[in-house]
Amino acid sequence: MAMKKLVKARTLSTPKPSSSPAIPNLPLPSPPSETPVSPVHYARFLDFLKAHWAPPFSPDTLLHFLKSKLHHHPSFSQFDFHLFTWASSLDSFHHTHATFHWMARTLAATHRFPQLRSLLHLIATHPCPCSPSIFSCPHTQPIFSHAIHAFSKSSQLHHALSAFHSMTKLIDSKPDVVVFNVLIHAFVKRGNLTQALQFYREMVVTHRVKPDVFTFNILISGYCRNSQFALALEVFHEMGKAGCEPNVVTFNTLIRGMFREGRVEDAIGMAREMVQLRCELSCVTCEILVQGLCKEGRVLQACELLLEFSEKGVLPEGFDCFALVEVLCGQGCALRALEVVYELWNGGSVPSLVACIVVVDGLRGLGKIDEVQRLVKRMLDEGMVLDVVTFNCVLRDICDARRTNEANRLMLVALSKGLEPDDMTYRTLVIGYMEEGGREEGELLVNEMLDRGFIPDLASYNKLISGLSNCRRSTSRQVNKFDR
Repeated sequence: MAMKKLVKARTLSTPKPSSSPAIPNLPLPSPPSETPVSPVHYARFLDFLKAHWAPPFSPDTLLHFLKSKLHHHPSFSQFDFHLFTWASSLDSFHHTHATFHWMARTLAATHRFPQLRSLLHLIATHPCPCSPSIFSCPHTQPIFSHAIHAFSKSSQLHHALSAFHSMTKLIDSKPDVVVFNVLIHAFVKRGNLTQALQFYREMVVTHRVKPDVFTFNILISGYCRNSQFALALEVFHEMGKAGCEPNVVTFNTLIRGMFREGRVEDAIGMAREMVQLRCELSCVTCEILVQGLCKEGRVLQACELLLEFSEKGVLPEGFDCFALVEVLCGQGCALRALEVVYELWNGGSVPSLVACIVVVDGLRGLGKIDEVQRLVKRMLDEGMVLDVVTFNCVLRDICDARRTNEANRLMLVALSKGLEPDDMTYRTLVIGYMEEGGREEGELLVNEMLDRGFIPDLASYNKLISGLSNCRRSTSRQVNKFDR
């Protein structure tokens, strides 16, 4: 009886074999010939295909299978283009721009450029049926554009050009200016300015495509990279004649080129021209100006220029004066750095924590404790908290000036703003109170150290308390001796 129950239980727990239908009335794809595949592995792929590709057999179901099923499978995703080309070989199947586009993006993202070239050839020989025969599919150019960008990014410019010329034969309209910009930028990036200019002339003369601001920026950058600044200025003036307004990238490129040519005053004049033309300065613009002027030894002029922009209210949001204050403090001009920080701060440009730390260190090096204290208090008001090492150094400087009560108050404010103290923070204050005879205040701090776990044992605790007591008696003894 027990044996019958066991057999019955096994029968119920055994799963039934899957009966997923195969793709109806279609031969299954043969293994790919270009890459050797294990027969067992490919057989598993076919089983996967039968189980997850439900009829009917159409571009929509193929795209769904590629996107939702095959694309996420670690072992079978390599067969996507094989399945794609197999489908295109069937008389009853015609790809659409949706399947072409998805396959192009996938091949480009996975850097399968030989297959991408095969796909473009397939598009050329099997046009999308969504448009009448006398017109091309409007999605053909975006598909080719994606492939051209991928080839250009991988420095395969000969394949990018081949794809471009193939595209121009397929589309009805002019090529988009974005495609030209991608290729021109690729030529410039590879240092082939001559071919970039040749392609630009082909764009304007042959295809009659109007350049945009990005086209001009690429050419200006190319001339500046090749130390042909005069030609870069010619392109800049050509922009105005073409009715194309320069943007911040245009000015940044030219300003950087002027500094490279040693034309410092022209670079400053170009920055002021930006303001006059109401072209917003960027953080990159200000960084180029500061670095260029500091490199030429004109640090104070860099300060004046930033303050001028601050007064006019054109400094970009988020600009950090760290590079400038670092140079000033390195030259021993920490007080001037502090003035710049305060004036920019008052103008709405809040300095970064790193910039403030640089100024604090510079002021400490000059012994300007009052200025350090005021800066740290303003930082805390803005919610900026120094790192504990720098903060401990500030506390030590204040305590060395025999102003331990001020140091203690500063620590309390910092604690309320999120400072994470360590044992050195408290030891600095305790030692300060020892030297000033502040026994009661020091004992409170020692007890707080004990609560925070900064005192490892009873001996250390007794040593600190004893030091405070001896200091108090020593101070009293000195006072009595003085009275006598």
